[in-house]
Amino acid sequence: MIKLLAFLFAVAVPTTASADLYLLMAEEDGCIWCERWNDEIAHIYPKTAEGRVAPLQRYDLHGETPDVVFERRVHFTPTFILVDDGRELGRIEGYPGEDFFWGLLSLMFDRANVSLDQKG
Repeated sequence: MIKLLAFLFAVAVPTTASADLYLLMAEEDGCIWCERWNDEIAHIYPKTAEGRVAPLQRYDLHGETPDVVFERRVHFTPTFILVDDGRELGRIEGYPGEDFFWGLLSLMFDRANVSLDQKG
């Protein structure tokens, strides 16, 4: 019974952002969608609630793989992966444009039970 209550509490209550929470962007040279994201979003992202709660980190898809337990291999760029304590919580594959990106990002945070309140 106690385990069930602990599980229900963990699922129902948004988590507070941890110091190990970040948004990982897989990119590669020549990726036009990565360039478009950089032009449209990169300068805004750190100023948003999402950017404060989950700062952006980048890695080259063909370089050294970050120390993250992925749900599945990354095949496309850009791929945005919400990571907490080295584990993937969710991902967006590709860049669907500015309008859709923010909605998908919000949905990913909601599904991961990550609160956009101030880090703490």
